Amino acid sequence: MAFRLADDGALIGRRGAGGLVSGLAPLVTGTDATWIAAAMSDGDRAAADEGVLEADGLRVRLLDLDPDAYRLAYDVVCNATLWFMHHGLWDLPRSPAFGAAFSVAWEAYRAVNAAFADAIVADAPTDAAVLVQDYHLALVAAMVGDRRPDLRLVHFSHTPFAGPDLCRVLPTSIRRELLGGMRAFAACGFHTERWAASFRASCIDVVGDVPDTFVAPLGPDPDDIAATATSPACAAARQALDDRLGDRLLITRVDRIEPSKNIVRGFAAFDALLEQHERWRGQVVLGAFVYPSREAVPEYQRYRDEVDAAARAVGDRWRTADWEPIIYDDSDDYPGSVAALARADALLVNPIRDGLNLVAKEGPLVNDRHGVLALSTEAGAWAELGGVALAVDPYDVAGTAEVLHRALTMSEDERRRHAADLRTLAMARSPRAWLDENLAAAG
Repeated sequence: MAFRLADDGALIGRRGAGGLVSGLAPLVTGTDATWIAAAMSDGDRAAADEGVLEADGLRVRLLDLDPDAYRLAYDVVCNATLWFMHHGLWDLPRSPAFGAAFSVAWEAYRAVNAAFADAIVADAPTDAAVLVQDYHLALVAAMVGDRRPDLRLVHFSHTPFAGPDLCRVLPTSIRRELLGGMRAFAACGFHTERWAASFRASCIDVVGDVPDTFVAPLGPDPDDIAATATSPACAAARQALDDRLGDRLLITRVDRIEPSKNIVRGFAAFDALLEQHERWRGQVVLGAFVYPSREAVPEYQRYRDEVDAAARAVGDRWRTADWEPIIYDDSDDYPGSVAALARADALLVNPIRDGLNLVAKEGPLVNDRHGVLALSTEAGAWAELGGVALAVDPYDVAGTAEVLHRALTMSEDERRRHAADLRTLAMARSPRAWLDENLAAAG
């Protein structure tokens, strides 16, 4: 939920699009549930001064955090450290290196968690279930502590979880505080048993015991994505895409531009496909619908430069007078991305590591060409879709090229069966089921 100030000074609230909020907001609209989140804009900060507000059917409590503390907690601790740890992306001979600056950032992380804990203590109804999302708020339950023994706090990780070897890279006191903080929750949830097992192993290694864990994969919201797929904006994007492609085949990918998404190797695999299989030259296009993410983090800035360069290199190598092999769209156009998912003959989802990856589930729901899913075995969604999707080893560029070739050469009957089975699996889980299982874990 975001707020803006109207010309007359009134606050106008608007729900965010996509992701967890779009899936869960309809389920809690009109209830006594309260969203607690950080204020991000001037409008948000004005809303924070008002306390708990009702907007668009939701009760919202925004916290006006110290900007410097929030920046250090979010950019340095969460994005540049914990995110890299959980996704196994540290370059250990070079980074991380924890010095005095990180100690200051960790104090800021504590302060942000304390602000959320204070808001929960002040605002949560008696005996409430409190659902805390992701590694950004790992210390909240410990900070609520004995002040509200009636509350039942549950944590859910939407990312992978690092095993003991990676957790041991953190300074001893910090890894103990982090995992000890998570141990204070009534239960901790994950998208797959693999991530839950990693968490349990790390807890036992670092703090000696573990809270209850549960597995609750998040499903897409069929109504939300169908509404986008049938919108005028999506129809216009689809028409433009059809006009551009003609009768050529389309390999689609939809990602945030971040190192775990493995976009550079995806371009390399497409390059290898064209190198090894001459038949596809002039006949297939890779559509990369990607959008910037966490640009305040230097590693993300560098990775975006690498992605841009990879797209240019493949285009420069293979384009002809009448064929542009790459569509590269970084405009963060959600209807345009959904149109590309619908038009895809193959969907490439090849992350190095991913907690779930909802695109792998959303694509089959909107696709109308019996598109084939090529899915990394390192995506959490593989646990649900792996019986049908074509397996991608995210580090194997040559192998990924052959998987794409297989996807493009499937018979029509195979494609129909594949697409139907994917849709069944993708719809097996709903946001409602995810929410119910979190509430059940709270007891």
